[in-house]
Amino acid sequence: MRFITALLATSLIGVTAAHAEMKLTSTDLTPGKPMADEQVFNGFGCSGKNISPDLAWSGAPEGTKSFAVMAYDPDAPTGSGWWHWSVFNIPADVSKIATGASGDKKLPEGVVEGRTDFGVSGYGGACPPAGDKPHHYQFTVYALSVDKLPLPDTAPAAMVGFYVRANTLGKASVEVTYGR
Repeated sequence: MRFITALLATSLIGVTAAHAEMKLTSTDLTPGKPMADEQVFNGFGCSGKNISPDLAWSGAPEGTKSFAVMAYDPDAPTGSGWWHWSVFNIPADVSKIATGASGDKKLPEGVVEGRTDFGVSGYGGACPPAGDKPHHYQFTVYALSVDKLPLPDTAPAAMVGFYVRANTLGKASVEVTYGR
């Protein structure tokens, strides 16, 4: 019986190592905690700094050819949520985005930021309606099976999401909250 238990344990360890999951971390975003004013939108009645957060990821699946990052608020009172950021065509050898990379144009060459629901390309921070319960903001990195998505920076996030999901090999998320 001990032999069988040891054999099963060894098999599970091997499977876990072979299928390591992607992880997403941030020094600017703490999972389950409120978003800092630095990442809050500056407009629509909000007075944050609208600085895109740093994100770092690891554990991409074999065959990853590029990455995409998307930020979404499923609680927005629109019937379809609110897209705050879409970044795609991130090269496979990149595993992080620096704080403020969107506003400071510090993204790697060739990386594209799609249009947010604010109507412009680039990062748009949290800004839920005053008095709403705190909203959830999901930052997700996707490992993709293609080098590039055939989309311009005017592509709406819903279209980016369609192409991203059609080519996803793996993903990881960090979710934070914000209310006012």
